[in-house]
Amino acid sequence: MSTSTPSPRRPWPLLAAALLLGGCAQSGGTLGYYWQSLRGHLEIMNAARPVQEWITHPDTSAPLRERLQLAQRARAFAVDELALPDNASYRRYARLDRTAAVWNVVAAGPYSLTLHRWCFPITGCIGYRGYFDEPGARAEAARLAATGLEVSVYGVPAYSTLGYSNWMGGDPLLSTFIGWPEGDFVRLLLHELAHQVAYAEGDTAFNESYATAVERLGVQRWLQQHATPATRAQFAASEERRAQWRALTQATRRRLAEIYASNGAVTPDHQALSAMKKEAMQDFRAAYATLRARWLAAHVPEAQLAALDRWVRDANNASFAAQAAYDEGVPAFMALFEREGRDWPRFHAAVRALAQAPQAERTAALQALAPQPPRVAHGGG
Repeated sequence: MSTSTPSPRRPWPLLAAALLLGGCAQSGGTLGYYWQSLRGHLEIMNAARPVQEWITHPDTSAPLRERLQLAQRARAFAVDELALPDNASYRRYARLDRTAAVWNVVAAGPYSLTLHRWCFPITGCIGYRGYFDEPGARAEAARLAATGLEVSVYGVPAYSTLGYSNWMGGDPLLSTFIGWPEGDFVRLLLHELAHQVAYAEGDTAFNESYATAVERLGVQRWLQQHATPATRAQFAASEERRAQWRALTQATRRRLAEIYASNGAVTPDHQALSAMKKEAMQDFRAAYATLRARWLAAHVPEAQLAALDRWVRDANNASFAAQAAYDEGVPAFMALFEREGRDWPRFHAAVRALAQAPQAERTAALQALAPQPPRVAHGGG
């Protein structure tokens, strides 16, 4: 894309964006955090233009034009085949001059996989805090680390406003993920749309696991019906690696959880806990090294592993706990989809009903649906 872009439009009203963001954080919040959120969101909304305007603009590059056309087809597929919302979201595109839309901060105790939580008026209490600039996220992480928490900062390619911004033009497609491989691009689009279907206030694991189930089920249908054989083969190879990665990290989380369970004792032995934790993390990194060597031997470009390399290098309780929100509840939602006859409207309705139920009742219902994971006998790999 050249520096020439479709004509700009005036910024969205300040009040509308403030209502959309839900106001300042109730715990650990500052006026500065409120304003960076407001300013960052307004900048993205103001940068977004209708997809068709980008497609027809003479300076739009051919690869971007083709991807935006793909986005239009995927958006229609989401409505027609998966019963996802037919609204303004993802019908506009914004180019950002950075690698992430926001940077999330997560934190957990030294012997815990429970995320530190921040509370907001609309979203409830959630296990992460988002910043539109990385230095702000790093500063918050440093503040939390000084209190003894383990922290992690990671870039997020997209975020959902839960449908609240649709009257303002909707959540836009972003340059931070527009160039992803087709399967990954489609699955992210479906994930973000799912957040507009059902949202349980203050239950990050429920919300993210549901959206992850939608993306996994939906992308398989997309690939079967709309993708080329080459795209399907590429996705299958990357999905196999993702499955191996998930198996490794899930096993490590279970091992750490068993170690930390003894921390509830009246007089916990922190020295023993620390030694067991250190051994588990060493085993995790050794198992990843073996897995990585296998991938490289299968001709996976080393550059594709850079993000995982960083994750493994910096892995701690916070990063493992954040990851759990996205995948631990997925098997239960897969089982719910089967229970509802693989009927998308019925499935979404069942999830909305769970989202409205008390959290204890919701958790019990999902636990009853989910297959039980195997116990960890030894090691993390």
